[in-house]
Amino acid sequence: MGVWDYMKTIYAVIAIIPIIPFVTVLVCYSLFTGDRKKALRLAMDISTMFFIGTVAALFNNTFDSKFGLYAILLIMLIGGGLLGNAQYRKRGSVDIKRIFFMVWRLTFFLMCICYIILVPIELGKFLFNPT
Repeated sequence: MGVWDYMKTIYAVIAIIPIIPFVTVLVCYSLFTGDRKKALRLAMDISTMFFIGTVAALFNNTFDSKFGLYAILLIMLIGGGLLGNAQYRKRGSVDIKRIFFMVWRLTFFLMCICYIILVPIELGKFLFNPT
């Protein structure tokens, strides 16, 4: 088994339960720096990519689709466009970095909600219809 296989296995385990990287980063960074607010933001930023992959896979399995990841990316792009438009109307200019992090952190909350909804559905499908 090569290094690439180990990396894929580690990602698969972390992606199945994306709360693991969130808690790990939150605790480690908090202990290292003592700044819980920054640790929370960093934990959100890192675990968002795992939540996106997991929710896309859950969406695809639940609805027998292949559009999960594309739907998430489309929602992120639309959200970025709406936030950029609102920022331009309010300030007269657009701060791309700020919009990116706003969309990224809103995606975290949306993916958490979707994860909480889709995991019980998938578990129910697996337990009550194992075919």
